[in-house]
Amino acid sequence: MLFGVGVVAGFFNVFAGGGSTITLPALIFMGLDSTLANGTNRVGIVMQNLAAVLSFRNEGHSEMRRSLTLAAWTLPGAVAGAIFALKINDALFERILAIVMIAVVASMFASPVTRGAARPHGRSWLVYPAMFAIGFYGGFIQVGVGFAQMATLFHLEGASLVRVNMHKVFIVFIYTLPALAIFAWSGNVDWIIGLVLAAGTSCGAWWGARLAVRRGDRLIRFVLVGAIIVMALKLLGAF
Repeated sequence: MLFGVGVVAGFFNVFAGGGSTITLPALIFMGLDSTLANGTNRVGIVMQNLAAVLSFRNEGHSEMRRSLTLAAWTLPGAVAGAIFALKINDALFERILAIVMIAVVASMFASPVTRGAARPHGRSWLVYPAMFAIGFYGGFIQVGVGFAQMATLFHLEGASLVRVNMHKVFIVFIYTLPALAIFAWSGNVDWIIGLVLAAGTSCGAWWGARLAVRRGDRLIRFVLVGAIIVMALKLLGAF
């Protein structure tokens, strides 16, 4: 069951985000407490994004230097967020996140991009502090961070959705490494369960990245909007 959950989560995380809204409840259902589930989930996230990075590279999509620059800004935030996650309850933040998700849907419709091409002169220095904040949230709870990251790269980096996803999976892979190390150091990782989950997320991410490259922005936008709406309704308690 956990492998299948991982496949679905890995696939949707490459296209949009929100996979942790599936994997975290599954881990808790298996008897893990919330902090242990939060830490164990990072094993799947690391392997899923590594698989996606390799898949994008295999499809001829890689901008290593730019991805590294963006990822470097997330690292301090991810360390701080992971430490914070060991000490605080996140229930209120999930309510705030639901409203953010709805705003992201509106922003994606309001600013269409040309398929497969970046908008000229789209980069802004604001992307760097935004990456720090994303790193903090990703280190803290991870749930829904992909949506915020896609909106940030889409608007501030001036990238097509295919390039956004290419950068996103690399950035998440990098900043999750220190976050996972902190959870592991505190004894909040179940490695057996985590590796089973990782096997599923890796498979889903590999095929998700291939499909993202071959079908382009239109399919990504469709999956992204659907995933955000479902996640927002879930966080608001609609089901």
